[in-house]
Amino acid sequence: MKKNIYFLIILLCSISFIRVLFILNEENIHISKNIDISAIVTKIKQDKEKTIIDVKHGKKYRITFYKQINVNLGDKVLISGKFNTPKSNTVFNTFNYRKYLLSKKIILVSNEASITIKHKNKNPFYSFKTSIKNHIEKYKSKAYLKAFIMGDTSLIEENIVSNYRFLGISHLFAISGMHVSVFVFLINKLLKKYKAKDIIIILFLLLFLFITDYSESLLRCSTFFIISYLNKVLKLNIKNIYLILISAFFLLLINPYLIYSIGFLFSVIITFFVIASSNLLKDKTYFKKLFIMSLICFLASVPILSFYFYKINLLTIVFNMIFIPLVSYLIFPLGLITFFLYPLDNIYMFFINLLEGLSSFFQNINFLSFVIAKPNIFVILIYYIILFLSIKRNRKLLIIYFIILLININIKYFIRDVSVTFLDVGQGDSSVIILPFGKTILIDTGGLYLSGYNISKNKTVPYLNSLGISKIDLLILTHGDYDHIGDTINLLNEIKVDEVLFNNDSFNDTENKIIKILDKKNVRYSKNSDDFRKIRNLYFLNTKMYDNENDNSTVVYFTYENFSFLFTGDASKEREEDIMENYNIKDIYFLKVGHHGSKTSTGSSFIKNINPKYSIISVGENNMYGHPNKNTLKNLKDTTIFRTDLNGSIKIKLKKNKYEIKTCGP
Repeated sequence: MKKNIYFLIILLCSISFIRVLFILNEENIHISKNIDISAIVTKIKQDKEKTIIDVKHGKKYRITFYKQINVNLGDKVLISGKFNTPKSNTVFNTFNYRKYLLSKKIILVSNEASITIKHKNKNPFYSFKTSIKNHIEKYKSKAYLKAFIMGDTSLIEENIVSNYRFLGISHLFAISGMHVSVFVFLINKLLKKYKAKDIIIILFLLLFLFITDYSESLLRCSTFFIISYLNKVLKLNIKNIYLILISAFFLLLINPYLIYSIGFLFSVIITFFVIASSNLLKDKTYFKKLFIMSLICFLASVPILSFYFYKINLLTIVFNMIFIPLVSYLIFPLGLITFFLYPLDNIYMFFINLLEGLSSFFQNINFLSFVIAKPNIFVILIYYIILFLSIKRNRKLLIIYFIILLININIKYFIRDVSVTFLDVGQGDSSVIILPFGKTILIDTGGLYLSGYNISKNKTVPYLNSLGISKIDLLILTHGDYDHIGDTINLLNEIKVDEVLFNNDSFNDTENKIIKILDKKNVRYSKNSDDFRKIRNLYFLNTKMYDNENDNSTVVYFTYENFSFLFTGDASKEREEDIMENYNIKDIYFLKVGHHGSKTSTGSSFIKNINPKYSIISVGENNMYGHPNKNTLKNLKDTTIFRTDLNGSIKIKLKKNKYEIKTCGP
């Protein structure tokens, strides 16, 4: 029997692995086509500004409307318009929207499609789901009721979610095995005399899956329960640790895109190690069991946290010991009762406020919070092998686990190569220079005017954190234009900055706001490049003062070994001529093209003089300015051109007189 089990696991694993490899090879295939189909509305998400609707017609599609749309779940609709493959991330190691949607089987998206209702919903299951949603809407506590009952955490305030993520307890608010176990426990108690209770539980789980839109973690634990039930009925006597592997491989066989789901990975891996460590819990007191479980969950989650989020908090072990009982035995069960008893809403809100207050208090305890570099797959495998062997064989092996963890936390001190990355920040500029030992220089921050989009939080800081970098040594703000410095305040709130260099021009409103924050945070700043500690091979090409902001841009010249970089900000042709007159700059290897490729910069004489090999244009997709200008591109025709709107971020890695160029395309 055991041989058959092992064979089944290996077979499922092999087929699933091949399926995953196949979809990975398809990852860069982009589709754009017109679609005219009848489909069923499966999900609706609405706010004041837009409506997001998921529909199903064999495959799943997502449509965004920048207005209110009056449709209901289960409605049969006619969808017509242009659909595209969801965009991938354009900055290395940041959130990949395409993979996220693929994990939910959404293959194409559109914000140009039209929708027409053909038939109103007649499906009782969708009606039931809608009635639950409408019932929850009348509660003050609807954000948490929606999270616990429908698997939708979108109504929980972003700062609170950020607190939960920092504490390492955000998993408590996603439908998982913990919540299912509570449901199963209650059903077992209510139906303990009925032989068909297991069948009823399975039917309930299937309904619950539908209500939560097939939440990945719930999908895993439901599959595990069903396979466990079959194992019991058929008397196969397969151990739980094998059942979790079989359920995981089975799900990957059905939907290989689940490999992109963080919730699925968390659920499978943590459950696997919890089951594997069951022998450690024997004859232990409640608090010892709670500590061991918290420790195991933390150690099992570290590789995933480091791979996707680049931050860990060692106090998560303690926080889990506080919040797991609070959520499991109070917040979640009371939420279920409140769902049926509306008068309890105010009482439930009291405990929710208590929960959020505690999370805000503990969020300020950050002395054991660390940035951890993104490990490769090989290192992750080592993590898990050591953890498994330490649980099953020798606890002393955990020392090796923590040594690897310590190396990953301090990986920046192992950086020997130099890299320059031109970040895709839309219509704007932001470039990162990373020197040996992780010394980091950021030239401009980008800034999307009136958009509210936080570039630093979503792009710049995650990218730096993924390399193990937790601070910026020098921030150079070339000039006061919003598309160059507009995101600076966001950056200062997200990461430590040692020094800031402004240009020599007078401060505008944006710069004055930045200075207030710098003073508050005691960050050193100056207008004079001579006031700063000299950084080897970094030079400022200062000329005269001009009567416009663009020409007063700080122009940065950087060299390393045989390679040279020129960052020109928004300097015009007049400034370019003055640079040629005052500095002997020849044979530039990499040019950051001035003013996003505008016709006012990048004169033909300047290009002939500096003779760049590569030209990098930082420009937004379909921007309103028509950048880059055709004449500018003509002046650069003898160079190799990279554009952030077409190529995404461009990373140049320098090592031993060699260079490597990588792009992170949309």
